[in-house]
Amino acid sequence: MSHLLHTSFISTTKTPSLYRPTTLLPQPHFKKPTKIQAKIREIFMPALSSTMTEGKIVSWVKSEGDKLSKGESVVVVESDKADMDVETFYDGYLAAIMVDEGGVAAVGSAIGLLAETEEEIQMAKDKASNNAGSSSVAAASPPAPVEAKAAVSDSAPKAIEAAPKAKSVTGSSVHPASEGGKRIVASPYAKKLAKELKVDLSGVVGSGPMGRIVAKDVEAAAATGVVVDKAKSNVSVKPDAGPKVELGSVVPFTAMQAAVSRNMLESLAVPTFRVGYTISTDALDSLYKKIKSKGVTMTAMLAKATALALAAHPVVNSSCRDGKSFTYNSSINIAVAVAIDGGLITPVLPDADKVDIYTLSRKWKELVDKARAKQLQPHEYTTGTFTLSNLGMFGVDRFDAILPPGTGAIMAVGASQPTVVGTKDGRIGMKNQMQVNVTADHRVIYGADLASFLQTLAKIIEDPKDLTL
Repeated sequence: MSHLLHTSFISTTKTPSLYRPTTLLPQPHFKKPTKIQAKIREIFMPALSSTMTEGKIVSWVKSEGDKLSKGESVVVVESDKADMDVETFYDGYLAAIMVDEGGVAAVGSAIGLLAETEEEIQMAKDKASNNAGSSSVAAASPPAPVEAKAAVSDSAPKAIEAAPKAKSVTGSSVHPASEGGKRIVASPYAKKLAKELKVDLSGVVGSGPMGRIVAKDVEAAAATGVVVDKAKSNVSVKPDAGPKVELGSVVPFTAMQAAVSRNMLESLAVPTFRVGYTISTDALDSLYKKIKSKGVTMTAMLAKATALALAAHPVVNSSCRDGKSFTYNSSINIAVAVAIDGGLITPVLPDADKVDIYTLSRKWKELVDKARAKQLQPHEYTTGTFTLSNLGMFGVDRFDAILPPGTGAIMAVGASQPTVVGTKDGRIGMKNQMQVNVTADHRVIYGADLASFLQTLAKIIEDPKDLTL
């Protein structure tokens, strides 16, 4: 967890100017004035990942004036890849909130003030008021705090006027990037609170940014007894299950979409090339049927096979970051692309060549659950050395993937399909085959390197006995 609070104190008195004494005359003795310091700390927007330049306030877990204890969650921040609860490392009081829910702030800028005592709360509020005029933070709430609830999704007057009309079309709890409302968009703290209070989130209308459910919505639902039975909620959701968007509307990027956009543009600076290969999957399919009941996933099997092939071809697992040198990575960490609300993320299976297939499968399921709840920690999605992107489950037979920045190669995996093939003895037979296409950084990896890697991968998949060792 990134550090939230700055350790320096903000002085409430100016230190007197000091003069340089002369050596010719004796100096009069002055009693040093007592320095009175109020222990008011600025709460900064933390850097939750190496690519994060700004963050959005999903929800404030605490309100102004609330007492805080060290280790408590104060605010939920949406980074470019996940929603994360940010804790305080000090005791005190949340004196002033400088960026409201839905507001965006640059990394390192102040989003609130923490006072050590109740007496210092007003002092902190005065400081926050003085700084409000010069703040460049784009907040989503209006100047009047009384109307904050109504305008928390968007502060534009036109959007507020249009809100009553929108209610008749679709519930505000549907996030525009939530696949038509099939998945519930809520802050991590709201989900945790819902479990504790036994509140079904499918029956809660969110008041947070873009209709996100925040903690106060769950508390309000629990207080009014709106605890929806799951069986009933499933029935009521069916009519609104289809995607509902306002055609012709302009929707700003989410933090995740903005991060993906930056990464894709950065990828254009890397000279890449592509190599395809056809692999028979009959033996892999047969093994999968045998061990599927033990919790093994096909994704884990492909990751394991890829990792074993990379162990024999370390240059394909290497990376070039500065354009002047490259690194033979010491670990084989397989990142796998996963589609989530509003974008995609690449959870990482670390040391995939050394971990057994059963542990790898359990780890993958855990990572996917955390990814969809937007609760992955930075090291769980930023440490990949080789990436897999699989669209085979959608029936896609082949495609090319864009190389993620900082890695040497990415492999696109298509669907395994029955194919008529010619045998070595001149007969015609049927085999299940899949197409894989690898995109690689040509500054480090060459055609012969990829061809050799793909031959090794094909041998492992076509004779997968090593996958279960």
